[in-house]
Amino acid sequence: MSPEPQTGPANRIANDLRQAISDGRLQPGAKLPTVRDLAVEYGVSRNTAAKAIAQLSNEGAIITRYGSGAYVREAHPVRRVGQDRYAKSKWANSTVEVYRDERHEGQPAEQQGTQTQEVALLDADERVARALGVPVGTQVYERDRIMFRDGKPTHSVTSYYRREDVEGTAIIDPRPGMAGAGGSFAIFTELGLAPDEMTEDLFARMPTVEEMVSLDLPPGEPVVEQWRTTRTADGRVIEYARGVHPASRFVWSYTFKIPD
Repeated sequence: MSPEPQTGPANRIANDLRQAISDGRLQPGAKLPTVRDLAVEYGVSRNTAAKAIAQLSNEGAIITRYGSGAYVREAHPVRRVGQDRYAKSKWANSTVEVYRDERHEGQPAEQQGTQTQEVALLDADERVARALGVPVGTQVYERDRIMFRDGKPTHSVTSYYRREDVEGTAIIDPRPGMAGAGGSFAIFTELGLAPDEMTEDLFARMPTVEEMVSLDLPPGEPVVEQWRTTRTADGRVIEYARGVHPASRFVWSYTFKIPD
């Protein structure tokens, strides 16, 4: 079956609703008219009206709740992230600056942060073992946490460490919150394993069902997965971490010299 033309009735309904969202007639969190009401208003079948709702849902403009209806998606503040987020001066700071719109323009606002924390001792799989430079099956610590800002989940981070590097430190304390007073990087510095260099690899994908639930993601929201390797000045890997970031809540910003 060929796609419905952009001028078709379902697209006309979707365009009208999209415009109402854009110009503020339908505010974030507002409930959309029901499929039945849209069908009556536009003189179309319920199936056609449902196609318009599905189109907006697939675009991520709205979210649908079973048995309740469709609602305008609520925008999350956008956090600009770059190299400066790892600055030593920020290791003990759980406050970050965020922008109130997805264009990350205007003056940023501050958000307070908290995090959950789950710690486990497990056998390193091939990827983690290779990153940490240990044999596959070596027991390593996994530190899994979900980050919150102003009470709302923003992203998750799962870190892996050599057992001998973190045994007996606050890094593997399972209580919620930062590791110690200054975070894991401050602890590593006190141990003589100061972070000096990082490699980050990022790629986009669709989330798993578990990630949709834990990060409160609407249908159609992609995530950016980040793998981070942290090394000391002599090249020792002290942390291998995997972050999952909702695509609409973050923008990555880097300034660097162009290589020869």
